Amino acid sequence: MAKIFSVPNIYHGENALAALSQLGLKKVAIVTDEFMLSSGKVNQLIALMPQASIIIYSEVKADPTTALLQAGAEKCKAFRPDTIIALGGGSALDAAKGIKATLEEYDPLYHIRLIAVPTTSGSGSEATTYAVFSDPHSGSKYPLVSAALLPDITLLDARLVVSVPASVTADTGMDVLTHAVEALVSTEANDFSDALAEKAIALTARYLPQAYREPHDLSARAHMHHASCMAGMAFNSAGLGLVHGMAHAVGGRLHLAHGRINAMLLPLVVEFNSEIQGAQARYQQCARLMAADSLAQAVRTLNQQFAIPATLKEMGADLARFATLRGELIQAALADGCTATNPRRASEQDIDRLLSRLAGE
Repeated sequence: MAKIFSVPNIYHGENALAALSQLGLKKVAIVTDEFMLSSGKVNQLIALMPQASIIIYSEVKADPTTALLQAGAEKCKAFRPDTIIALGGGSALDAAKGIKATLEEYDPLYHIRLIAVPTTSGSGSEATTYAVFSDPHSGSKYPLVSAALLPDITLLDARLVVSVPASVTADTGMDVLTHAVEALVSTEANDFSDALAEKAIALTARYLPQAYREPHDLSARAHMHHASCMAGMAFNSAGLGLVHGMAHAVGGRLHLAHGRINAMLLPLVVEFNSEIQGAQARYQQCARLMAADSLAQAVRTLNQQFAIPATLKEMGADLARFATLRGELIQAALADGCTATNPRRASEQDIDRLLSRLAGE
């Protein structure tokens, strides 16, 4: 017997944020970053909750650490919120999840409702039991999985993402595609996750280029917002794979945007996994959904369209540091929880060869 997944209550459409005025919120902690605070988006939420007492923690940074979670929990502890609203990209959502879990550890009888309001279309964290935290000392990224991290409510409002820069649109959109592709070929894939992953792939292929070219196209933005959430549901059920296992290792230590390093690794891992028949058939299915003959080539074409480099050398990354970290990167990728559901088992030598291709050697 297998449990497929649980999902939050999801509100979507132009008036999705209005749900905040209907939930009877009383004591609310908003977890976000300084940009969201200065942009006026926090005030937009506050205006919908005139009856609520509110505290704001706006210290979230990219790649949240456990120290950040502790600081956020300390700020919220005395206030004792009944609800945490996570406003922002994947880092803000993951930070809010960690703060919620930390506060509830102080008192096992204390439950906090978590509302996710994503402002990028990428991480899928608004619909998953996953959160990724960083260790600033080692540079490692650690994916954590717990039912306690699943949001209770998700608000998908495309108006929140129209101001996202083109490069971020591309990086986060390729993250969506990677989530969906890896979920579809995962060893834990199932009928339910397949349906969500396939729809997310089709939506991304159709609407990501449009959202990149025309950032104020609200229809394209809405479809990508939905694709991100669907891909999150898919991998929440099926798991991910070697792309994410390697991306956590390389991206964390070289401080690269998660979606971008995923986009660079995806065609390499597709070609590696395609050497086994089962994965090859699944990738052909992905290619058909993208109206392409080859998935790896379709991904490379998108990367070129979005000015995402093919190699670390082309990116101008610190290859000397990369070389010194090589052994550490291999071990971290093999140990990463996402690697466990990759359709082809990878050896140290396999990871080493993939790293060479990534570097552009």
